[in-house]
Amino acid sequence: MTYCKFESALEIFVGKWKPVILLRLFSNGTMRFSELQRAIPEITKKMLTQQLRELEYHNIVHREIYHQIPPKVEYSITEYGRSLSGIMQAMNDWGVTHIEHLNQLYGAERVHEPETDQQH
Repeated sequence: MTYCKFESALEIFVGKWKPVILLRLFSNGTMRFSELQRAIPEITKKMLTQQLRELEYHNIVHREIYHQIPPKVEYSITEYGRSLSGIMQAMNDWGVTHIEHLNQLYGAERVHEPETDQQH
């Protein structure tokens, strides 16, 4: 396996918000900026803008600007970006399996985060 190619692909998914943004766009199709903000209330406007710009740079997300008053901007997955759907589905399926695995190992209460050792 060539790691530089792997890292290039991984760049699309790195960060807390890119996969969430992609899932919203895959699920909902075209969305306005404000719709994305409402769909992901924890993300800041600045971070949403930054993540969308990076996805746009990689030709994964298309930004359509309508020159009207008030201005309207819509985001959608590009034709090229649709090639990620299988990867996104596989990651989601693995995530479900992983949570089930952790439930079997630790019980449902301990799935989210391992406890940190407070002693030094």
